[in-house]
Amino acid sequence: MKHVKQIVNPVLAGFYPDPSICRVDDDFYMVTSSFSFFPGVPVFHSRDLIHWEQLGHVLSRPEQLPTNMRKISGGIYAPTLRYHDGVFYMITTNVDYGGDIVCTATDPAGPWSNPVVVEHAPGIDPSLFFDDDGQCWMCGNDWSRGYAVIWVAPFDVKTLSLAGERTDLWRGAMHDAWAPEAPHIYRKDGWYYLMIAEGGTEFFHSVTIARSKNITGKYVGYRGNPILTHRHLGQMYPISNTGHADLVQLKDGSWYMVMLASRPYGGYHLNLGRETFITPVDFSGDWPVVNPGMGHVDFACPAPDLPEHVFPQEDPDDFRAMCWNYLGTPAPDGDPVKVESGNRLGIRCTRAPLIPSSPNEGVEITGRALGFYGRRQQHMVCQAQVKAVLPEGPGTSCGLVVLQHDFASLRLEMAWRDGQSVVRAVRAFRQGKEGEWVQQVLAEQVCGQEEVLTLCAQEQEWTLSVGERVVATANGGFMGSESCGGFVGAYLGMFASGNGEERQDYAYFEDFTYTGIR
Repeated sequence: MKHVKQIVNPVLAGFYPDPSICRVDDDFYMVTSSFSFFPGVPVFHSRDLIHWEQLGHVLSRPEQLPTNMRKISGGIYAPTLRYHDGVFYMITTNVDYGGDIVCTATDPAGPWSNPVVVEHAPGIDPSLFFDDDGQCWMCGNDWSRGYAVIWVAPFDVKTLSLAGERTDLWRGAMHDAWAPEAPHIYRKDGWYYLMIAEGGTEFFHSVTIARSKNITGKYVGYRGNPILTHRHLGQMYPISNTGHADLVQLKDGSWYMVMLASRPYGGYHLNLGRETFITPVDFSGDWPVVNPGMGHVDFACPAPDLPEHVFPQEDPDDFRAMCWNYLGTPAPDGDPVKVESGNRLGIRCTRAPLIPSSPNEGVEITGRALGFYGRRQQHMVCQAQVKAVLPEGPGTSCGLVVLQHDFASLRLEMAWRDGQSVVRAVRAFRQGKEGEWVQQVLAEQVCGQEEVLTLCAQEQEWTLSVGERVVATANGGFMGSESCGGFVGAYLGMFASGNGEERQDYAYFEDFTYTGIR
């Protein structure tokens, strides 16, 4: 019996939502949303759909990506990646600054151009489609009329602007569909297929499809919609919230779909955020059948008949690796983070505290990054450990934190109090998604100025330790997006702050390790 190669899902574990994929000859490229983390829009590469390497980011220079360090779920929403005639196009929405923007590159690893704002393009989740005659079209969604509708307009690739009037296409498969978005157009067998997401990006998420003989319509929805959803499987199904998908056709004519999904654990808690999954699609008939014979996304699926290609991997514990991010955009003359030789990280004790004192503190700050440097939590069972050195002086603090939307977090914080260094285990949360902040000190101990800090998760049970001493334990279920809101997943990282005072002192971190089990 012939061995069937398998793709193991998620192909991008942790907070990698809204995937978009394209193929160029034997190579596959994919991008995902990044919200207010910098650099923005990570770019991935594969040759077999099994193994992926990160090439870089589209938005890697501060001038490309204004973001707000106090709006984690702002910034970059839902990029689309397309290739035509030697040029890669990435189109997305910066929901805080500029609206829909387009960048181009001849090499997906970069450099990418500075963004061009697309005027008169309402909504979010823009996409580009190149027709057989070379004409480019842009589609998006419009919420301005009291309901949402998918639209399309001709697009000029020379000026990166709309080149004609917008035409409304479809309002979704369901009557008064909630959140029709994430539109992509494909052409097959003389038909234009419009695939979208609807139902919202959590439990009721779904993928639906319609088609027309003309790109501007009329589009008729598939009677078998939705072509993908997991809402009928219940909240505790191990893969939930499937939606926001993109299709790619292989050289042999077969099709695959990438989509976002979440892995709930410890209850319906989505701490890891929305991750990237993949599954085969049978598109031999009039309409696509997702994962034929199964009808839903699984943790393993048949891989295409392509040569297996494994890439050399970066050391993710190296602070220079591409998995590391700022929160907010560093100012060109005020980068709060520096990586020194020997993989030593310095974070300046900037004025802004890690947790705002009120929900609106700093919401207008742009061009500045928080004193934070982190990477995605990618496993339910994991451990992050680092040696931290607290700079001497009143008001300074630093530590290790697991951070979610709007700063819901667990942290080990070293700080000065009454002339001595102490370590606190702190749980920060809101009273409801829009309520006031609460910072609950779980424990406090005297510590040294240099300590090894450890955060360890056994699913939702977290242990916070200093050296060999357990300082506190806590349940992390409150850090799921279903509890604290927003669209991101948990980050593990280091922080430093002057807590209201702009200081030039640096906290230093060495010997960072992240270990993930499952």
